[in-house]
Amino acid sequence: MARKTYREAINQALDQEMARDDRVILIGEDIAGGTGASGAQDAWGGVMGVTKGLIGKYGPERVLDTPISELALVGAGAGAAATGLRPVVELMFNDFLGVCLDQLMNQAAKFRYMFGGRVRAPLVVRTQYGAGLRAAAQHSQTLYSIFAHIPGLKVAVPSNPYDAKGLLMSAIRDDDPVIFMEHKAMYDDIGEVPDEAYTVPFGEGRVLQEGEDVTVIAIGRMLQTAEKAIQAARADGIRCSLVDPRTISPLDEGLILEMAAETGRVVIVDEANPRCGVAADIASLICEQAFGDLQAPVVKVTAPHTPVPFAPVLEDAYLPSAERIAAAIKQVRAY
Repeated sequence: MARKTYREAINQALDQEMARDDRVILIGEDIAGGTGASGAQDAWGGVMGVTKGLIGKYGPERVLDTPISELALVGAGAGAAATGLRPVVELMFNDFLGVCLDQLMNQAAKFRYMFGGRVRAPLVVRTQYGAGLRAAAQHSQTLYSIFAHIPGLKVAVPSNPYDAKGLLMSAIRDDDPVIFMEHKAMYDDIGEVPDEAYTVPFGEGRVLQEGEDVTVIAIGRMLQTAEKAIQAARADGIRCSLVDPRTISPLDEGLILEMAAETGRVVIVDEANPRCGVAADIASLICEQAFGDLQAPVVKVTAPHTPVPFAPVLEDAYLPSAERIAAAIKQVRAY
């Protein structure tokens, strides 16, 4: 099986879906080099180079550079989806959600409901989240819980290149709007990715490791940090299961409850802020539906309830660390 970066996996998913279905179009800022900018077309391929090369294959009618207006490009995507196209919109950073929230929350998410199922909204919004690259408070947030809170939106958070390609293909083929969350520090991560097209279904998490002592549930890039913590815990004789939900809306509740019941001890790791976050949602689910199976309180390891700091030493402290996760594993195991 070929090895690809997270960036290459996403690019290949877009390429193969555009070749398969001529209704798939791309909309975004600088995704083809910058509208009206001097220099070679396709010089950028988006701020992280993810769409590079696609305009050469599919032309400017299907790879549309836009002005810097998230309200306009997401609104255009919602309208295009309602009229028969399958747009993939690049919202450069998820921090810009506030500029286009109405187009997502009150329009795309509600089309199918308001029109009695007669209107579909096959819209994908690709966007970046996450801290660790010294991008400061306005470009480093993890806001997927806000999207997941809105009925009608599906939310995918791939943790590796294989899932990035498969989940994006599923998203593009879905008839409902999907928010596709890409961690900005993962684009150069490498993993095994088939060259051929394939899909990863929404609402089906996966178990990466199995252990009888503690269940660790981690979101997105936090899978990598959790794996380090689990290795450290193994040196202390603690065996952990590791669960990747893959999508947070829909959420694989059955798998989460099953794995929580198997060990009776759960640690949830989430880069997002703690209030009303995905970690809190999963903890609530477990406490409501698997309380009788618990041997210890559910422990959450998240970022603090503060903006993301710019100072490197503070940003490093802000992010959940392997040491904090390992301490949480020991804490629940001690009960």
